[in-house]
Amino acid sequence: MSDDELGDLFRLDGRVAIVTGASRGIGAATAVGLAECGADVVIGARDADALDGVAAAVAERGRRAVAVPGDLSTRDALARLVDAALDDLGRLDIVVNNIGGALPRPFLDTSEKAFEAAFHFNVTTAFDLTQLATPPLLATGGGAVVNIASVAGQFAERGFAAYGTAKAALIHLTRILAQDLAPHIRVNAVCPGSIATPALDIVLQTPELAAEMIARTPLGRLGTPRDIAAAVVYLASPAAAYVTGQVLGVDGGIRGSTLDLGIADYDPAGPGSTREDDHP
Repeated sequence: MSDDELGDLFRLDGRVAIVTGASRGIGAATAVGLAECGADVVIGARDADALDGVAAAVAERGRRAVAVPGDLSTRDALARLVDAALDDLGRLDIVVNNIGGALPRPFLDTSEKAFEAAFHFNVTTAFDLTQLATPPLLATGGGAVVNIASVAGQFAERGFAAYGTAKAALIHLTRILAQDLAPHIRVNAVCPGSIATPALDIVLQTPELAAEMIARTPLGRLGTPRDIAAAVVYLASPAAAYVTGQVLGVDGGIRGSTLDLGIADYDPAGPGSTREDDHP
């Protein structure tokens, strides 16, 4: 096999992809990366102006983009992405479930509402969009789903009860859906580490914190959205035709949080204590 033939396996000509959370960061880089490899894309997020900028970048690469602004935490909004793919671009081949996130916080400061919101935003949305997309994916003969999880779903650290649990659930959902949807639809996940996206701006603006994150990363740098986009392109392309149910770490080698969150031990005599000597 020649190098050119191997390179062709990464091409996505004639395919149509949906990318959620595509207005910035990993989602925007993924949409543009898929377009560079030949795909047309439907992009969704809240920020309509930012989506228009991503759509323009896709057009510069000779591909079509349909921007669908809206709150993607609802099933109806996710259904509009599928409708746009079919109505405006004629088919659907690839789904990238990228929306998600939750701030770390101490366990006793994590409300039930925050815990459930993290699960919904990171897991239920991926479930919903994948379910909505399955019939049109099957109609094209099969396709690929790529879930953007997190290395936080693979390590145990203080402060990650909501986010870490949600991403761990997304990882396991990936493996289960790979079984449910085989042999025609492949389902895989990417687990980013510390990626220099706008979501980290508040941290990266503090040189000491940025240096700490880099020092705790074996490869000695933060990841870029382009690093994640490259992994998504691989998993969505024919190059990964024999890959399903897998979790690809793109994390610089980290195996824990790259920031010390400073969450102290809980005091047994503090609020909520039930020690006998606390009571008369």
